[in-house]
Amino acid sequence: MMMMHHTNDMFMRFWSVITTIMFMKAIYEQYIPFHWQYAIQSFFLTHFEKVVRFFSPNTHITFDEYTGEWLDRSKVYTRIQTYLSETVSCKARELKASSVDEDEDEKALVFGLDDYERVTDEFKGVRVWWKSGVYFPKAQSINLYPGTDDRRHVCMYYRLTFHRCHKKLITESYLKHVLDTGKAIAIKKRKRKLFTNLKGSKGASWIHVEFKHPASFDTLAMEPTKKKAIVTDLLHFSKGKDYYAKIGKAWKRGYLLFGRPGTGKSTMIAAMANLLEYDVYDLELTAVEDNTQLRRLLINTSGKSIIVIEDIDCSLDLTGQRSKKKEEDDEDQGEGEKGQVKKMLKELEGEKKKSEVTLSGLLNFIDGIWSSCGEERIIVFTTNHVEKLDPALIRRGRMDMHIELSYCCYEAFKILARNYLNLESHRLFETIKGLLKETNVTPADVAENLIPKSVESDVDVCLENLVSALEKLKEKSRLKIEEEEREGEHNKGS
Repeated sequence: MMMMHHTNDMFMRFWSVITTIMFMKAIYEQYIPFHWQYAIQSFFLTHFEKVVRFFSPNTHITFDEYTGEWLDRSKVYTRIQTYLSETVSCKARELKASSVDEDEDEKALVFGLDDYERVTDEFKGVRVWWKSGVYFPKAQSINLYPGTDDRRHVCMYYRLTFHRCHKKLITESYLKHVLDTGKAIAIKKRKRKLFTNLKGSKGASWIHVEFKHPASFDTLAMEPTKKKAIVTDLLHFSKGKDYYAKIGKAWKRGYLLFGRPGTGKSTMIAAMANLLEYDVYDLELTAVEDNTQLRRLLINTSGKSIIVIEDIDCSLDLTGQRSKKKEEDDEDQGEGEKGQVKKMLKELEGEKKKSEVTLSGLLNFIDGIWSSCGEERIIVFTTNHVEKLDPALIRRGRMDMHIELSYCCYEAFKILARNYLNLESHRLFETIKGLLKETNVTPADVAENLIPKSVESDVDVCLENLVSALEKLKEKSRLKIEEEEREGEHNKGS
């Protein structure tokens, strides 16, 4: 009886303590400000961990979310977050969603550990522990709201714990593995972008849109052997970091694309970007004021990118700027007062300032000292008239691979027929093959004839339209040749 009474008394005391704790917890959560709750928790957790750490054989490394005096999110923290979300977050019960890209999109969404969640990871047989946490930055620390005194924002951190005997393995190998893997995952998940430069921008800035071009080498109308050589070269470059370091060259490569309009130069660039998963920087040289601004633009490009200058022969008169300016100055001086009046009229009309980018500045941009400010970049020039370009601009070492995009051949036509009509063979293919040998037609013109003009259009109609267009082009070429021969005979007789 006494024992039973004693047991009841213990239970009463136990429930009394539990009730008191629950009551204090409710008061704590209701009346203590949110930021003070975190401060109190952080205080007790910090000091408790210090006591435990004194007797523990483990080593801890903390990675804060923010560094510096401004809102500067740590890249190391972001990579760790991405790594944990892909590798060990499946072991966690509480997750937190975030984005590795500045634009919200499900492709860039990752799931990290929630506050104070703890998970394990293994590396070469060694077990480590990751823990997420929060803290309030001190008054003398970072200001997450520039221009204000509000420092109450909650900051995140990750803490890595491991046995001290594995310190060398963790710091030299494991962390490198974590950061490299996190970076690779973030690149794979990111949205690729198409950039262009702003005219008249003092900061030489880029603006961008999302890059969504669907072109690929599978759909590119081109002779298969040449296409395979280009793909092999691109893939070899993308994996050549150690090789370029070994030979002492910046990790970059230049491609010159030349050919008639409609031969697929822009499509080729899009296919290259999609193959390597690179961003594209479309550099408009006429919008660049001088060589200094050109260097700033180069510095502001990222790795894993293709820098494109389309129609390089039309962008700037790189080889004739000085002589042209000199002729204008001589002309103004020669006309005396009339020249001065002409000069004043130009100023009054607000004549736009021409770009002062020089050939030497562009060459330095391609493979000079400044070209080494970054890595894994491809530079592409396109032109319709390769003979107009300065040889110094396109020599090997600057434009490493010269790619001529020619007229449509039969192999290229078969790719277009498969893309547009889902055809592998047809009775008209042999006729088209013969006509393509006798005419010069671009892939763009062939593709235009293969596009169904109406819902009722079938395969036969599209191919017959192409045959008709090729026959007309063949006849037009024949008449042109005959006319040239007659003119030649006439000139010879006179």
